[in-house]
Formats: sequence, C-alpha cells, structure tokens
Amino acid sequence: MNNETIGTNAGLVWNALSNKNGQTVKELKKTTKIKTDKVLFSAIGWLAREGKVVLEDVEDDVKVTLL
Repeated sequence: MNNETIGTNAGLVWNALSNKNGQTVKELKKTTKIKTDKVLFSAIGWLAREGKVVLEDVEDDVKVTLL
C-alpha cells in the first residue's frame, strides 16, 4: 500500500462523512466499500493526521466525525 492508495481511500472516507457525518468504522467500511480494516484505518489515520476528523470510542466500535 502506497501513499497514493491511502490518499485515495482517505478521499472515499471524507466523501462518505461529508454525506453522512458521524459514522462508525463498521458503517464506513460498508459505505466506502473498503474491504479490509488495515486499509480503512490507514485512510482514517491520514485524515486524523491532517486534523480533518475526530475519533470517539463508542461501545465496541469507533465513531469518525469530520471537524
């Protein structure tokens, strides 16, 4: 997995959140059709590093919200 792939997937996550903000990882995986947790968490990490999302523990999942 390279930076271009991670950036592309980060765009998918950002677009999904811009349509429906405040999704769990489970919801994002379904919405974006990203198949593996590793790829999804890399994309979320990219957005978190850029200060574009906030992560919150909810029960047995993580909620991702755009800032």
